[in-house]
Amino acid sequence: QVQFVESGGGLVQPGGSLRLSCAASGSIFSIYAMGWYRQAPGNQRELVATITRGDSTNYADSVKGRFTISRDNAKNTVYLQMNNLKPEDTSVYYCYADLTTNWPAVRRDYWGQGTQVNVSS
Repeated sequence: QVQFVESGGGLVQPGGSLRLSCAASGSIFSIYAMGWYRQAPGNQRELVATITRGDSTNYADSVKGRFTISRDNAKNTVYLQMNNLKPEDTSVYYCYADLTTNWPAVRRDYWGQGTQVNVSS
Protein backbone atom coordinates (compact mmCIF):
# COMPACT_ATOMS: atom_id res chain seq x y z
CA GLN A 1 0.00 0.00 0.00
CA VAL A 2 1.10 3.53 -0.80
CA GLN A 3 -0.26 6.64 0.89
CA PHE A 4 0.10 10.31 0.08
CA VAL A 5 -0.21 13.34 2.34
CA GLU A 6 -0.86 16.46 0.29
CA SER A 7 -0.94 19.97 1.69
CA GLY A 8 -0.65 23.62 0.78
CA GLY A 9 -3.77 24.27 -1.26
CA GLY A 10 -6.17 27.10 -0.57
CA LEU A 11 -7.50 30.44 -1.73
CA VAL A 12 -5.14 33.12 -3.01
CA GLN A 13 -5.52 36.37 -4.93
CA PRO A 14 -4.20 36.72 -8.48
CA GLY A 15 -0.48 37.37 -8.39
CA GLY A 16 -0.11 35.51 -5.12
CA SER A 17 1.87 32.39 -4.24
CA LEU A 18 1.24 28.96 -2.80
CA ARG A 19 3.47 25.99 -2.07
CA LEU A 20 2.12 22.49 -2.42
CA SER A 21 3.78 19.48 -0.84
CA CYS A 22 3.16 15.77 -1.17
CA ALA A 23 4.77 13.04 0.92
CA ALA A 24 4.58 9.41 -0.16
CA SER A 25 4.81 6.59 2.36
CA GLY A 26 4.15 2.89 2.67
CA SER A 27 5.64 -0.20 1.07
CA ILE A 28 7.87 1.70 -1.37
CA PHE A 29 10.96 0.16 -2.92
CA SER A 30 11.94 3.00 -5.23
CA ILE A 31 10.43 6.20 -6.65
CA TYR A 32 11.46 7.10 -10.18
CA ALA A 33 9.48 10.27 -10.75
CA MET A 34 7.01 12.45 -8.90
CA GLY A 35 4.91 15.33 -10.00
CA TRP A 36 1.70 17.24 -10.15
CA TYR A 37 -1.28 17.16 -12.45
CA ARG A 38 -4.41 19.28 -12.23
CA GLN A 39 -8.01 18.96 -13.26
CA ALA A 40 -10.62 21.71 -13.43
CA PRO A 41 -14.35 20.95 -13.66
CA GLY A 42 -15.26 19.81 -17.15
CA ASN A 43 -11.64 19.46 -18.20
CA GLN A 44 -9.28 16.54 -18.58
CA ARG A 45 -6.49 16.02 -16.10
CA GLU A 46 -3.38 17.79 -17.38
CA LEU A 47 0.30 17.77 -16.59
CA VAL A 48 1.62 20.60 -14.46
CA ALA A 49 5.17 19.50 -13.69
CA THR A 50 7.22 16.37 -13.10
CA ILE A 51 10.66 15.65 -11.67
CA THR A 52 12.75 12.51 -11.90
CA ARG A 53 14.95 11.01 -9.22
CA GLY A 54 17.88 12.62 -11.03
CA ASP A 55 16.18 16.04 -10.88
CA SER A 56 15.22 16.28 -14.53
CA THR A 57 12.12 18.45 -14.75
CA ASN A 58 9.27 18.94 -17.19
CA TYR A 59 6.71 21.74 -17.09
CA ALA A 60 3.50 22.57 -18.90
CA ASP A 61 3.99 25.61 -21.10
CA SER A 62 1.29 27.45 -19.19
CA VAL A 63 3.27 27.35 -15.92
CA LYS A 64 6.86 27.76 -17.13
CA GLY A 65 8.58 30.64 -15.39
CA ARG A 66 5.95 30.76 -12.64
CA PHE A 67 6.01 27.29 -11.03
CA THR A 68 9.01 25.39 -9.68
CA ILE A 69 9.01 21.70 -8.81
CA SER A 70 11.50 20.14 -6.43
CA ARG A 71 11.82 16.95 -4.42
CA ASP A 72 13.47 15.51 -1.34
CA ASN A 73 14.36 11.91 -2.16
CA ALA A 74 15.17 11.05 1.45
CA LYS A 75 11.65 12.08 2.50
CA ASN A 76 9.84 10.80 -0.63
CA THR A 77 8.39 14.28 -0.91
CA VAL A 78 7.69 16.53 -3.87
CA TYR A 79 7.02 20.26 -3.73
CA LEU A 80 5.44 22.72 -6.13
CA GLN A 81 6.18 26.41 -5.60
CA MET A 82 3.54 28.40 -7.48
CA ASN A 83 4.15 32.11 -8.01
CA ASN A 84 2.22 34.78 -9.90
CA LEU A 85 -0.91 32.67 -9.76
CA LYS A 86 -3.67 33.35 -12.25
CA PRO A 87 -7.41 32.60 -12.11
CA GLU A 88 -6.89 29.96 -14.79
CA ASP A 89 -4.66 28.05 -12.35
CA THR A 90 -7.76 27.29 -10.28
CA SER A 91 -8.06 23.54 -10.15
CA VAL A 92 -7.67 20.40 -8.06
CA TYR A 93 -3.99 19.53 -7.98
CA TYR A 94 -3.08 15.85 -7.82
CA CYS A 95 0.23 14.47 -6.67
CA TYR A 96 1.55 11.41 -8.47
CA ALA A 97 4.48 9.06 -8.17
CA ASP A 98 5.95 6.52 -10.58
CA LEU A 99 7.23 3.92 -8.19
CA THR A 100 7.88 0.26 -7.43
CA THR A 101 6.45 -1.30 -4.28
CA ASN A 102 8.36 -3.76 -2.13
CA TRP A 103 6.01 -6.72 -2.67
CA PRO A 104 4.66 -7.39 -5.11
CA ALA A 105 7.41 -5.64 -7.03
CA VAL A 106 5.11 -3.80 -9.39
CA ARG A 107 5.97 -0.50 -10.99
CA ARG A 108 3.09 1.82 -11.78
CA ASP A 109 1.70 5.30 -11.17
CA TYR A 110 0.06 6.11 -7.85
CA TRP A 111 -2.14 9.16 -7.22
CA GLY A 112 -2.94 11.34 -4.26
CA GLN A 113 -6.45 12.50 -3.33
CA GLY A 114 -5.94 16.03 -4.62
CA THR A 115 -5.80 19.47 -3.07
CA GLN A 116 -7.91 22.43 -4.18
CA VAL A 117 -6.28 25.64 -5.38
CA ASN A 118 -8.51 28.66 -5.94
CA VAL A 119 -7.17 31.87 -7.44
CA SER A 120 -9.67 34.67 -7.14
CA SER A 121 -9.99 38.27 -6.07
